[in-house]
Amino acid sequence: MDVAFIRVSIFVTVLVCCALAEYWKPKRPLRQLKSYRWMNNLGLTGLNSVLVYITMPLLAVEAALWAQSLQIGLFNELPISFPIEVILSVLILDFAIYWQHRLFHTAPICWSLHKVHHADQDIDVTTGARFHPIEIWISMWIKICIVISFGIPPIAVIVFEIVLNASAMFNHSNIHIPKKWDMRLRKCIVTPDMHRIHHSTIRSEADSNFGFFLSIWDHIFDTHIARPKLGHLGMNIGISQFRSRKEQRLDKMLTQPFRNK
Repeated sequence: MDVAFIRVSIFVTVLVCCALAEYWKPKRPLRQLKSYRWMNNLGLTGLNSVLVYITMPLLAVEAALWAQSLQIGLFNELPISFPIEVILSVLILDFAIYWQHRLFHTAPICWSLHKVHHADQDIDVTTGARFHPIEIWISMWIKICIVISFGIPPIAVIVFEIVLNASAMFNHSNIHIPKKWDMRLRKCIVTPDMHRIHHSTIRSEADSNFGFFLSIWDHIFDTHIARPKLGHLGMNIGISQFRSRKEQRLDKMLTQPFRNK
């Protein structure tokens, strides 16, 4: 319960801080009614939380506790100091998320799920939590497999999930950050200007900047694009398939993976 309280508290805190920053100094004017998008995006987030709780026999933290109790996984076999183990665990999990993200862009069946995230025609803090329930479910099982295989300690899982959720809301937020600060930050972490390019309607731009927390993977694997072709104010957000306002409704988002036309 303490872990759940901490995670929810940080989620709400980051959400509020990013929302206030977006209101105070937005990067782009929004094209759709904000209250309408927020109601549906956060509604999907709430639904995902309930479905994961109901359908998952265990979560990543519980998988880490189980692996620890049985002393299985790579880190339980190696004589590594605990701080180094936590740092390596966060790097491994973030590296896995990067490649999982690329998989969801390249495999057609995965893209059909992931396009729900990209179908948002504006991008702000709520976009960072807008994913189809099946994608969330698959992502959780991938994370559980990695946690057990490496014997990742529970505290590292908790730290990573908090950092990942917070960074996802931050880098999807519609916040204006001065260019010099953005360029400094994106050498290490994913910034809003960097990730916004990933939501471009131009597919070559959407297939870039896959990182969620650390930006180093995009630099290492040459998937980084520095700026959009049409500029941050001129670029179009979303995908060409679902452009009507009604497609931002919760019921429509849930059926988008199964509608190819």
